Amino acid sequence: MDITESLITYMDDNLPTYLHDWHQRIVISNHDVHKEKVIDNALHMVELVKQSLRRKLSPEEIMRLAHEVAVQRLEAKINIGEFVYNVNLGRSEIVRFVTGSGISIEQLQPVIETINSLFDEFLYHAVKKYTQLKDIEIEEKTVFIDQSHKERLTILGQMSSSFVHEFRNPLTAVMGFVKLMQQEDPNMKYIDIISHELTQLNFRISQFLHASRKGVQEREAEDFALEDLFTDILDFMYPSLVDADVTVIPRIDPTITLRAHKDELKQVLLNLIMNSIDALRQMRQNRRIMIFSKIENNDNVHITISNNGPAIPPETISTIFEPFFTTKELGTGIGLFVCKKIIEKHNGSISCSSDDNITTFTIVLPLQGTDTTLAEENSQIEI
Repeated sequence: MDITESLITYMDDNLPTYLHDWHQRIVISNHDVHKEKVIDNALHMVELVKQSLRRKLSPEEIMRLAHEVAVQRLEAKINIGEFVYNVNLGRSEIVRFVTGSGISIEQLQPVIETINSLFDEFLYHAVKKYTQLKDIEIEEKTVFIDQSHKERLTILGQMSSSFVHEFRNPLTAVMGFVKLMQQEDPNMKYIDIISHELTQLNFRISQFLHASRKGVQEREAEDFALEDLFTDILDFMYPSLVDADVTVIPRIDPTITLRAHKDELKQVLLNLIMNSIDALRQMRQNRRIMIFSKIENNDNVHITISNNGPAIPPETISTIFEPFFTTKELGTGIGLFVCKKIIEKHNGSISCSSDDNITTFTIVLPLQGTDTTLAEENSQIEI
């Protein structure tokens, strides 16, 4: 009998001992749904070792068992590290097993090399398959989470839309009676503040409507001067600016004319300035907002709204335009989301940059109906 057949006979006669020793040392969970197949897989591996001693195995033979075991390990929710540990433990045990056969180490050297090569190839195919399956599983979970999130947004949109319509009716009545009171007694104390806060509340409710509707009623775009739009906005926000002790430095190019949905763009700019005021309330003094506009490449108008308030953390910058994300204690998290949707609807873009000195929101809009031959104001203003 040659060495190969002698070794195989020894392995067959002492197989229960090998399986017992290996099974005693492996890591296996009581919750493993395939734990009863672990011994079967070990037996299959021993058979592959025996076959490899007689002849060279094809990659398909090794791959078949490797893929089968990888699927089982994934279904059992086993950590890849635990899986690799058990396979390498099987390798160590089978080498120790054959070295006890009484055959000299010199004669066993080719056998050990064959065993190591077999286990290396098995591990390669098993881990590769396991990783592929795990990636597919993660991708499916991600798709499920994204879909669930969209469904939650839809539900929240329906709820907010219902809430807004129920809330707006009494709010409209209150605003109407406040206007009547202003007309009857223009000098009534605090009536201007009440009117302003009601207008702000109505503005926030409108944000909910924009976020909850799949589409909004289209209005005709109109031509308007950007400087006039900011004049209206700053006049409207004057009480809030005074209350927060904020200085506004507007540098708006009077030659810039946009063709856009004016009310929607006004909503965006109002929101950004209001957010700046909220941020500046954390500053004790020297609260400033700078508004700047310029024409770039005769194609786009750049509008920047900057403040010298606290920096927005880098990890937050990438998420501030997502729906329902907010850092404010009583914030809704839809303001910037709505701003982004409106700007994108106008084929533009909005971005934010922030450091310890300045936070800047930049809006880029396509330029239409503007005489771009006029000189541009390129000087930057330091806050």
